[in-house]
Amino acid sequence: MGAPAQPVATTGRRLVREVLGRGDYAIIGEIIEPRAKVLDLGCGDGQLLEWLADNKNVRGSGVEISSERVRQAIARGVSAYQGDIDQGLADYPDHAFDYVILSQTLQQTLKPLKVLTEMLRVGQRIIVAFPNFGHWRVRWSHLVSGRAPRTGLFPYEWYESPNIHFLTIDDFEILCRDQKWVIERRYFLAGNRRVSGMPNLMAEIAVYCIRKG
Repeated sequence: MGAPAQPVATTGRRLVREVLGRGDYAIIGEIIEPRAKVLDLGCGDGQLLEWLADNKNVRGSGVEISSERVRQAIARGVSAYQGDIDQGLADYPDHAFDYVILSQTLQQTLKPLKVLTEMLRVGQRIIVAFPNFGHWRVRWSHLVSGRAPRTGLFPYEWYESPNIHFLTIDDFEILCRDQKWVIERRYFLAGNRRVSGMPNLMAEIAVYCIRKG
């Protein structure tokens, strides 16, 4: 069903997924150019920005809602501050960054379109990664159980999940088309391996690099 999965390409002196354990981070590390100016929204404890600074010499900063994770990021030497990306990015001027990253956080935002629009205002390009709710395991879980799906990607009970928007790859592509955004690159992952065929069914994670049309 679909073409065989292919290994994720590597970049830098060490594999991003070996350092950070995430295939989407490996793709992001592949996309971002050396010495780029980068803003990471939902940066967590700053692992990705630290890796990018060490291996790509980027000028990076991050926004994170958890004060504890902000402290952890700062302890890593990462420039980060506490903020809620749903409140917008008014502190940043237009085109302030080469890349703005939002990795596996879009589905947790209250107003995804507003967040994406603001990202495209402050960044020349944006990189968006999200779990694909159209993956066959999610569909199967819902069909068999008749309940809110629970899989490795969506392990929460419905009442405690941080995810509030369950988008699929097809949903995201339609949004980009409707907004006239240009998809420069798209990657689809199952675990840490790339998927080339039937991504809306076979991919667990999607990663997009986008710019304004």
